[in-house]
Amino acid sequence: MKKQSFILILTALLSLSVVLAGCGSANNKGSGSPAATEPAASTADNGGNAPAEAEKPTEITIMLPLNTSETPPDTIKTELEKLTDTKLTYQFFPADTYEEKLNTSFATGSLPQVTYLKNQTTFIQMKEAIKDGQFWEIGPYMSEFPNLNKLKPEILNNTKVEGKLYSLYIGRPLARQGIIYRKDWADKLGLSAPANVDELFEMAKAFTEKDPDGNGQKDTTGLADRNELVYGAFKTVSAWFGTPNNWGEQDGQLQPEFMFPQYIDTMDFFKELRDNGFMNQDFAATSKTDAVNMFTSGKAGLYIGGSMQDIDSLNKDLIKNVPDAVLDTHSMVAGPDGGFAQWMIPGYNNIILFPKSAVKDEAELKKILAFFDKMMTPEVANLMYWGIEGTHYTVVEGKAKVSDDKELIEREVKPFKDSVIGEAETNGMYESYNTLPGRIHAEELIKENVKVGVPDPTAALDSQTFTDKGVELQQLITDATYQYIYGQIDKVGFEKAVEQWKSRGGSKIIEEYNAAIN
Repeated sequence: MKKQSFILILTALLSLSVVLAGCGSANNKGSGSPAATEPAASTADNGGNAPAEAEKPTEITIMLPLNTSETPPDTIKTELEKLTDTKLTYQFFPADTYEEKLNTSFATGSLPQVTYLKNQTTFIQMKEAIKDGQFWEIGPYMSEFPNLNKLKPEILNNTKVEGKLYSLYIGRPLARQGIIYRKDWADKLGLSAPANVDELFEMAKAFTEKDPDGNGQKDTTGLADRNELVYGAFKTVSAWFGTPNNWGEQDGQLQPEFMFPQYIDTMDFFKELRDNGFMNQDFAATSKTDAVNMFTSGKAGLYIGGSMQDIDSLNKDLIKNVPDAVLDTHSMVAGPDGGFAQWMIPGYNNIILFPKSAVKDEAELKKILAFFDKMMTPEVANLMYWGIEGTHYTVVEGKAKVSDDKELIEREVKPFKDSVIGEAETNGMYESYNTLPGRIHAEELIKENVKVGVPDPTAALDSQTFTDKGVELQQLITDATYQYIYGQIDKVGFEKAVEQWKSRGGSKIIEEYNAAIN
């Protein structure tokens, strides 16, 4: 009987404790009293789940070339950090000396977590280190990031090394090159935009000989060119002559462009221009800055190559010196056979790599990739490409209209603009709102260029010899091309340079590229 009573009392006490515990829990819900926080602390002590602490911003150091005269203030960076929950350190180095800094940092193992290269040439030079496993392969992680996964596969393929993806790319229109010319001069002389290479020659001649500026003096030149065979006038005109883009098929195999007769035809074209004084005589020693100054000072009427989008800056500087000047753009120039062609870039002008010496593990790599995934949202892409809305640009008809304060844009936005991943089609940023007729025309022509675009068939191929010696060997051809145009060597002399190229490793490059496509 006593035992039974004890059980009944114990049962009642247990029941009461459960009720009281339930009431206590209910009463403490939402309470700000210390008592309300104690159970959570007790749970944590016993291995339960404590509330997660807020993660600190991801710290990322980024090295990239600076294409302006001074390092930008933190105006854009501060906003970027807010949007991406990061703490960023940008290491800007002047573009002119960037390769040297890149090589030094690589040699000393001091590359930062995010390393921008300078251009496609530096990418080629870095391929051996990529193959050697010194950079993170990012291909296996791309599907985890929905925005990065929008990057164009055909362009990503052009950046792969031995079939693996190590890089993100800074997108560019495939074929922006063409002619920027003095339309007011052409109108005065009764000339239309050149329909073919013969008319282009005649325009350069007329701009030199027929006093287009009307000052009664023989002080104008047709073409202002610079010491750059790719982004100057030569390669663009060469494409119009029908030369393949770096490499083409001949006699059943891939051959370099300078082994095609159309390359010789292009050299003859420039030699005749120079011999007659229809272009600047010292173009092979003329910097881009000097060629631009020659054009914007009103002394030359044709600027070929590069990007037709440069018309904005050229026009701005030209009208300071010649207020009544009018520029226009043109790119559909037929070759001797009547056909149209434009050489195309592989879809990028630079790439980003992630050194294993700086990115310690997969978790850190994913945090960095998450930052670039955010960069490919319209909000972040617009910030980096256009700046702050209302300060650096306004939205007009769904496009970005840049502020008239060009110096502000150059100082605060341009350094970041050059680092934006992808392109408008993939990152959703605004396209440009243009008012200059020649620029509007340029944007139309860029779309037309792609329709007759010629890709580089070796863009996605690997040649170990080209990686090792390609830049050095190309200098042989570059020097010989200038020497031919200057009249220092003839066709036989140029062919000797080609034979030198082949004997020093060029034949091996031809062999390796052809093996890579079979």
